[in-house]
Amino acid sequence: MHKKLFILSAIMLLFFQASAQKRKFDVQGKAGARGIMPENTIEGMLKALDLGVTTLEMDAVISKDKQVVLSQEPYFNNEISLLPNGKPISFKDQKNYNIYQMDYEQVKKFDVGSKIHARFPGQMKFKAYKPLLSETIDAVEAYIKEHRLAKPVYSIETKTIKNGDNEFHPEPAEFIELIMDVVNAKKIAKRVIIESFDMRTLQYLHEKYPKVKTSLLIDEKEPFEDYIEKLGFKPTIYSPYSVLVGKGLVDRCHEMGIKIIPWTVNTVKDLKYFMSLGVDGVITDFPNLMHQVK
Repeated sequence: MHKKLFILSAIMLLFFQASAQKRKFDVQGKAGARGIMPENTIEGMLKALDLGVTTLEMDAVISKDKQVVLSQEPYFNNEISLLPNGKPISFKDQKNYNIYQMDYEQVKKFDVGSKIHARFPGQMKFKAYKPLLSETIDAVEAYIKEHRLAKPVYSIETKTIKNGDNEFHPEPAEFIELIMDVVNAKKIAKRVIIESFDMRTLQYLHEKYPKVKTSLLIDEKEPFEDYIEKLGFKPTIYSPYSVLVGKGLVDRCHEMGIKIIPWTVNTVKDLKYFMSLGVDGVITDFPNLMHQVK
């Protein structure tokens, strides 16, 4: 009897392992590992790899000299930034430090790692700069080779603001071309997702580079079908604000052959809940949470 139970247990274990492998859960580290390390820094990306993320989520903006730079906003956010002289930036003045109006050599002089982050007080602090997308990819690829880690996916968000074309960023076509120049030069197109709230960038990408994966970011409660109709094609991933996600939405995405990956899931309780709904992954500021899921 005990032998039969052992065999049955072994078969069930193999079944569940096979199911898990077939449906790989995508852990995306927001801006690297934003809850633990300064956001959109090379150090943060490498930490995320150590924590076992499958996808490095990062944000891209463009400098005056047409460099692709990692940044959550197309300006220096007062919440995380210090001037080259070490002085803080006020909320009122932050948009005056417009990255699209600076050459990258100017951008690199700002410190985005030393200031205490009010929303992430446990974040490690050190002097850091906004890196180029190209040097980030180089650092990641060297690190995974050295440490024999799995190759990650790069999910790159085009950071645009309403009515910001030609003031805070280029128009969609140029924005995408600048990113894809880097992606193609580094020969990682098969491991790239371009994500955005701005449908225009995804529409251009889909037309010009139809094989590159896309992720539509959503932050407002409108019918799923309406968003897909506005986009004009089925994205690889539908990525809504987590509070908008329920079982019905998960099922509708899967019925259309679209993956669903909510943002930003930052507690073990929420992580378990969304996994129980059948989502395909999560974007999280704390990728170390996965080690606490049993």
